[in-house]
Amino acid sequence: MEIEIINRDYWFKVVEFLQQNWALIDKCEVDKGCNVFFINDASGVFDKIQFSSFAEAQEGLRRNGFKRYSEDTESQKFIAAPEPPFRETTHSNGPIYSSGRHWK
Repeated sequence: MEIEIINRDYWFKVVEFLQQNWALIDKCEVDKGCNVFFINDASGVFDKIQFSSFAEAQEGLRRNGFKRYSEDTESQKFIAAPEPPFRETTHSNGPIYSSGRHWK
């Protein structure tokens, strides 16, 4: 199933050699907060966490080792962000972030 994500302000975290987990903060609404979608290198959305605000989502990503892709010009030289369309997928270890196993 395809997942529509409007935002393209990518965040990333290197998890293994030549493998990254990506995140996009999207669908921020005043009363409903926003979602952080976690995406693999092949554009598969494997997890999602809801936050009450955009600022809270950014803080959570930083606290958990994610960096803003647009601010890391060195990484942009050898790492490419995943391209839409984004599709629903699973992670081999299940919902690694929303379960709290790999989220502070």
